[in-house]
Amino acid sequence: MEATPLRLHPGDDLRGALDAALAARSCAAGFVLSGIGSLGAARLRYAGIETPATLLGDLEILTLAGTLSPTGSHLHMSVSDSEGRVRGGHVAPGCIVRTTAELLVAWLPAWRFTREFDPATGFAELTIRKT
Repeated sequence: MEATPLRLHPGDDLRGALDAALAARSCAAGFVLSGIGSLGAARLRYAGIETPATLLGDLEILTLAGTLSPTGSHLHMSVSDSEGRVRGGHVAPGCIVRTTAELLVAWLPAWRFTREFDPATGFAELTIRKT
């Protein structure tokens, strides 16, 4: 396992930056160990709902975790607004960094993550293989 710290800048798309970091490393498996920072917009998909909700304003990233794979990343995040209200869900594209985001990502060069259809759940689920 190798760990890499990342700092995102104002205007960066959180999910897009993580997918780009995975592609730049030519790695097929990674996961987010830690993520904090601020967003001006968050797009979160709540459990059982297909369309992501858009949250706008000064938002703090409280938690960020998930798996990174070339066939689709699976990330969860919780954010708080300026009144301390917390929302959380699946990270969708469109989570835009306000001032900074500080991330720690672990790479697993001996593994390959893919997302494949699982008939038991009806969703593309994580499949783990040794490389």
